[in-house]
Amino acid sequence: MLVVVSDTHSTDGHRLTNRTLDAVREADLVVHAGDFMRESVLDAFIDEADTFLAVYGNNDGPEIRDRIPVARNVTYGGVEFAVTHTRRGGNTALSMFGRERGADVVIFGHSHRPGFDGTGPIPLLNPGSHAQPRGNRKAHAELEELPDGGLRGRLVTVDGDTFETFRIVPDE
Repeated sequence: MLVVVSDTHSTDGHRLTNRTLDAVREADLVVHAGDFMRESVLDAFIDEADTFLAVYGNNDGPEIRDRIPVARNVTYGGVEFAVTHTRRGGNTALSMFGRERGADVVIFGHSHRPGFDGTGPIPLLNPGSHAQPRGNRKAHAELEELPDGGLRGRLVTVDGDTFETFRIVPDE
């Protein structure tokens, strides 16, 4: 399973709880889309996840920016993800970012608003924030490989309730 989180905004640890903590511990790969706030928070995630990849966000200082990139590509289950915290220009800029990086899907954060938008040229996935939802529900994303190819995804609250499902099938 691939687990996607973002926007922790913590000064005192990863702030993972309940289903989100369990999912991070169970995952084959955890991706964080930025805004840890403190280097110790980044380290706390690294300690919890078997395999952890991240990008930095606009609230991450030089100690974090020296350790992780502003953008990266990640492959899981045959799907190529382009990961960033945000791009000025909204969904159009995010789609262009994904195209430039040869991605099937763009993972991003920043807004704290969980959602999957598959209507554009490149699907966009925002896991929301598991720790500081800013008026949205606390959430993360879970994606699992499908036997016939592609991924089945869901947005999940920290209490384990699925509130949105989606499927990703890369272009062949």
